[in-house]
Amino acid sequence: MNGIMNRFLTYIYRTAAVVILAFSLVSCLEKMPGDYIEESEGMQTFNDAEQTLTGIYSAFMSGSLYSGHLTLCPDIQSDLVYAVKGNSNKYGQFWRWNIRSTDSEIGSVYAALYKIIGRCNFFLEKYDNLKASLTDDGEITALDYYKGEVLCARALAYSELIKCYCKAYSDETKDVADGGVVIRTKWSESEPVRRATLAESYSLVISDLEQAMELLDEEYDSYNNYYFTHAAACAIRARVALFMQDWDNAVKYSTLVIESGTFTLANSRAYVTSTQTFLNYLWTNDSSYEIIWRIGFTPTSYGGALGQVFLNFTKDYHYYYPDYVPAQSALNLYASGDNRYGAYFSTIKTGYESALEWPLLIKYIGNESFISNKIYHVNMPKPLRLAEQYLIRAEAYCRQGKYNLASSDLTVLRQSRYTTGGNIGVNAENWLETISNERVRELYMEGFRLNDLKRWGMGFERTPQSESQEDGSTLKVNKDNALFVWPIPRHEIEAPGSEIKGNESN
Repeated sequence: MNGIMNRFLTYIYRTAAVVILAFSLVSCLEKMPGDYIEESEGMQTFNDAEQTLTGIYSAFMSGSLYSGHLTLCPDIQSDLVYAVKGNSNKYGQFWRWNIRSTDSEIGSVYAALYKIIGRCNFFLEKYDNLKASLTDDGEITALDYYKGEVLCARALAYSELIKCYCKAYSDETKDVADGGVVIRTKWSESEPVRRATLAESYSLVISDLEQAMELLDEEYDSYNNYYFTHAAACAIRARVALFMQDWDNAVKYSTLVIESGTFTLANSRAYVTSTQTFLNYLWTNDSSYEIIWRIGFTPTSYGGALGQVFLNFTKDYHYYYPDYVPAQSALNLYASGDNRYGAYFSTIKTGYESALEWPLLIKYIGNESFISNKIYHVNMPKPLRLAEQYLIRAEAYCRQGKYNLASSDLTVLRQSRYTTGGNIGVNAENWLETISNERVRELYMEGFRLNDLKRWGMGFERTPQSESQEDGSTLKVNKDNALFVWPIPRHEIEAPGSEIKGNESN
């Protein structure tokens, strides 16, 4: 098994991932004949299965997903940043809350997630026949493991679709017709192009994750993984449970990750090099004991540049021209001694005529090995980190009224990030504000904020700050604003045969 897993890893590190399936879509849900290998020719051997799995992982590299729109748009849309006067207007419609169903980002996130789902469905459809044809016990064992990875990938893709394009889960929303996503589990068979309920959508996610956890051996859990493991499935399951207000399972699955002994929070008091702490190194080199799953970029094969809109150093390679700068209200949340501030922000004079000097986001300034190859602002996305699991469990404990346990989890996280101290306590009166603030401090610009506000039923208000763009700087967003839920792409609703109903924001 180890030899097979090592062989699989060589596919991930290739300069260009091998993809045997090319999904060209009319709508995001329809396959274009002629642009993919005939079903009878696809995934006939174990090597084919490895290449198909590699194609699934390569799809996660898309700049529409974790290295771009899926991470950046939700947080830019929220209360975390301000657009600077003279900016390029990148993601401007999200910041101004002027989102339309025809926006390219809305369509590309939707398409990229369904592309992953389509590739997963192909693998799963071919799995039984391929397994029956294999005679090597090692290959049979590995194929089962790969199936677990594929199920985990499909579950994650569906959970992201639900997060972006559906209302927050509640007793009032879970059984509403057309309130969920379009469920596709087949490759070669036609399925109705209509939205399920939110409960049905989450049911598929949970089923996939439960199967994945049965197939993925905990023996292969390790930090810095480029592929899905048992721990990754548990981490996604904990997140889904939190989104579903299932506090018991949020605690159960986050605890499995936290207490596995595999992962450790990046310490801001201990040094990896003479100048960089473990916390700094997490972002400058995309490597840490706390990373559960990261997307495997190399200098010759990578996705989007997360740091571009926050720095734009490549405009003249001398000054920074950020499209967005951190909101002062967010910066104010970091206390003295909180080393996340120094790891995430640096006060720099920009190249704008105004000579704006501001704490710019350097969290995504770029992986050092990429910068050495003159590739700027590119970091490996890290969608699953141990820190989030502590935050999930702390919030779930608060919902259960177990404030002492929540305080302990928050303190453990903060002590790893502080020079000294970091102790914090929560109670029935302050827990939501405390959790909200800590999630901003820890997960700043990692794509969580909009959904957090949506599921908490919270709006926000902007007031202008220094050199902020006038249009959008004064904005009040009520908790029931329809654009907390992104519109379904218009072409999906209008595609031939579609029965998809739009959202209130359509």
